[in-house]
This record gives sequence, structure tokens and C-alpha cells, in this order.
Amino acid sequence: MSDSETIAAGYAFTGPALDLGALLWDGACLPDAQIRIPLPMLNRHGLVAGATGTGKTKTLQLVAEQLSAQGVPVFLADVKGDVSGISAPGTANDKVAGRAAEVGQQWTATGFPAEFYALGGIGHGIPVRATITGFGPVLLSKVLQLNQTQEQSLGLIFHYADTKGLELIDLKDLRAVVAFLTSDEGKPELKNIGGLSTATAGVILRSLTAFEAQGMADFFGEPEFDTSELLRTATDGRGVVSVLELPAVQDRPQLFSTFLMWLLADLFHDLPEVGDAEKPKLVFFFDEAHLLFNDASKAFLDSITQTVRLIRSKGVGVFFVTQTPKDVPGDVLAQLGNRVQHALRAFTPDDQKALKATVKTFPNSPYDLEETLTGLGTGEAVVTVLSENGAPTPVAVTRLRAPESLMGPIDAAALDGAVKSSPLYGRYAQAVDRESAYEKLTAAQAQAVPEPPKDARPAKQAARPAKQAARPAKEDESMVQQVVGSGMFKSLARSVGTQIGREITRSLFGTARRKR
Repeated sequence: MSDSETIAAGYAFTGPALDLGALLWDGACLPDAQIRIPLPMLNRHGLVAGATGTGKTKTLQLVAEQLSAQGVPVFLADVKGDVSGISAPGTANDKVAGRAAEVGQQWTATGFPAEFYALGGIGHGIPVRATITGFGPVLLSKVLQLNQTQEQSLGLIFHYADTKGLELIDLKDLRAVVAFLTSDEGKPELKNIGGLSTATAGVILRSLTAFEAQGMADFFGEPEFDTSELLRTATDGRGVVSVLELPAVQDRPQLFSTFLMWLLADLFHDLPEVGDAEKPKLVFFFDEAHLLFNDASKAFLDSITQTVRLIRSKGVGVFFVTQTPKDVPGDVLAQLGNRVQHALRAFTPDDQKALKATVKTFPNSPYDLEETLTGLGTGEAVVTVLSENGAPTPVAVTRLRAPESLMGPIDAAALDGAVKSSPLYGRYAQAVDRESAYEKLTAAQAQAVPEPPKDARPAKQAARPAKQAARPAKEDESMVQQVVGSGMFKSLARSVGTQIGREITRSLFGTARRKR
């Protein structure tokens, strides 16, 4: 048996599978040698990598289409704004016809059921929000770029709020609690759990203020997005493709990458164990994955590693999408059984180092992978996946199939129409600001400092000009000043904290389980 026949035999699966394309050997495309991924192995996670412009996005689109067609919901983060076309049939042309003929594909223009989301409603999509309580201290520390000590202090603040029944819905709630705990009256509250230095609290408060000044407040609040929405199928049985539109927040990579991790962590927290299922409940594509790992604390990396390791048994497959495998920590990379590696560049010494490191991550093969990876064309990739029995398949250079949906964005008007006609739009479109920690603190202050009776006011005050008497308090008065005199708050918080079961149970990432 020749090398090409050995490779082709490694992908001759008998069960349901996704068709990636045809084998390339000695410069020729072999349409009879189909390169595939077994459907049950999609929850063993994967990596789609390659330099900019090599076709990673089209690979995601191709895989998402076939998953949807087999009844598997998909989540895609659309960073550049060109994935929305998955909801519309593709356009036939000579290039598409030529690619289909080369790889033995029966190409049919097809649109797929899709929902479009936008972080905080910024951009085109159904708003996706998280409460501060639900988001948790570990993820929030990543967004605020806090160091390890500050992250631990933020964890104390969350623990205090959880046990006292102080709901942290939005950023002003968190600022109110931090300010109270650093006041003279609030400092004793944390003595038994390690305390909180004024300097560290000041850093956290300044970080929150800067975060809000960048327009980030819209991402936190209610109604909080229910991640079970990502598990839906359409009436025809196809999986819904959930597209998170991110072009409007491209300049906030720390935020959107951490929000993607929140979605994944929330799913992990809530989904039941299913073991090895016939097909995944959801396949989650984590685009721009390097942003997630940049400057991450050890606690954050440990939580990612454990989440990826354990979420497989809950039926969720995770594909990290980035430029080179070295963007992903080794402990995470070791769990990614399916690999689609597009072309790499070797223009600089750093590029050459990354190329050599990438080659070492593949099994032995008859290809000269250093030469192959720099010579791949657009829409070509080096592939190795897990076979039906869980063993790695031979390395296969593959010419990938063409997506059957539109390879580009749909019209903005059509996108807005799809969003507003969704049954989810009415559920999440309008933000809600209910009573939470900020309001409770403000109410406690008002009770502690009652206004004196009108008749008891000094004559001088009573005679004060009406304009002066009506002068409002400073709108931006610091939260510390608002709560320092709050004598009622401690008793209020203590009484709430004594209620059985008030403390929130948190997951690996510190995310909180919602009552659904």
C-alpha cells in the first residue's frame, strides 16, 4: 500500500462524519481520498490555525454548515463581520465550481438557520449581557487586568456580597460594595476573611472607573443571557448557528475574549454529564484565542485547562482558532485532538521558530511539513483528527471544500431584520435595572440619616433662598462618601447574611449558577 493509500484508509470512517475535502499528494488532488472528521469526535476539541488570509474563516464556515445539517448547534464568534453569510445561500461561480470538481463535492447553494448576537447590544444583534455576580471575580479580573493580589481581593469582595445577599448586577453595584468595605464602618466586615487593603481597593475602584469610561458598562446588567439559547435546533431539525457579531468591539479584545470564556464557563456550570454521545450538544468556536491567554493569571489558565478537560463529558466540543499552536498553552493544546493547520509564514526569525514548533506538534508523516506548511495555498490545510476509536489519523494535506452558504457578510438591512424578527429579541433587547447592591446601600444611608422635621430646622436654614435649598447633590459624589455614614447598612447586611443558603455557589471560573 502506498503512502497516499495509507493516509486515505485512515479517514475511511463508517459512521457519520464531516467532509473537509480531498487529499493532496505530489501536487495532485485525489477526489476519491476524502478527508473527514467523525461526528462523535467533535467533542474532543480542536484547533484551527494559520496565518491571516489563509482561509481559517471559510474552514469554520464549512464545518459549521455540516454540523448544522446534522442537527448540531454551533457557536461562532464573528470578529471581522464576514460570517453572517452563513444564513444565506452561496453564490455559484466558476471558482466555486472548479473547487467542487477538484475535491469531489456536490455543491448546492444553501443557507442555514442562524441567530445573531452582539455584546451589550453594541452592533447588529440580540444583546448579550452578563450580571457582575454571574460573571464572577476571575473573569472580571482578566477584563480589568488586575494582578494576582488584586484578583484575590476582588474574590473577597464577591464572597462578601454573595454571603450578604447583595446582588451585583452592574458596575455601579460593585463600586458601591467596594467603597463600603473600604470605609471606616465597613472595614471590620472583612476582618474574618482576610481583610482588604485601602490601596488594593483603590486600584480596583480606579480600574472600574476607567473601564466604565471606555463605554464598557453596557455589557453588564440584566436581562442576563441564558446560554442554553445556544443549544437550540430549528424546526427542520438542523442545528442553529449562533453568531456573535464582534466588529463593533474589535478594539476591546480583553473584553470580548473574556466574554467568550464566560459563555463557555456558564455552559460548563449548567450542563449535565452525558459521557460519550453520538454527536455533540454544541460545538463552540473560540476565535482569536491568543487574546484569551495573553497576560492571563495562573488561576485563569488553570481554570481554562480544567474547563476544556471536563466539558467534553457534557457534550460540548471547543475549537480554538488562532494563528499558530504556540498561541495556546501546552496543557490546553494537549487536549485538542482535531487539527486543521493552514499555511504559516516564515519571513522572520520568530516566524521560523513558530514554524518549527508547529511541526513538532504533528505526528510523524511522509510529508516535509516545514516546506509544506509554508507552501499551502488559500483553502488548503494540514489535517489530523481523532478516528472513531480515538486514535490520531495520519497527517493529510487537504484541499478543503467550498462552503455552500454565502462567503461574506449579508446586507446590513437583512441582518437587522433577522435580529428583530427573532423570538429572542423581545426577551433580551431592553435592559432592566432592578434593585440591587447600589440601591440597597443608598436606601440604608437614607434610613440612617433621616431628614429633620421641617419645623425643627434652624431659622437660618429655613430662610435660605429657594434656589440654594433646591441645589442637588453632586452627581459624581464618590461612593465612599455616600456610604461612610450608613449606620443601618451593617445590620441590614448581617440580617440578610444569616438567611440559610444565601451564599452563591461558584464554578471553576467563579461564575454563579442562575435560577432557571
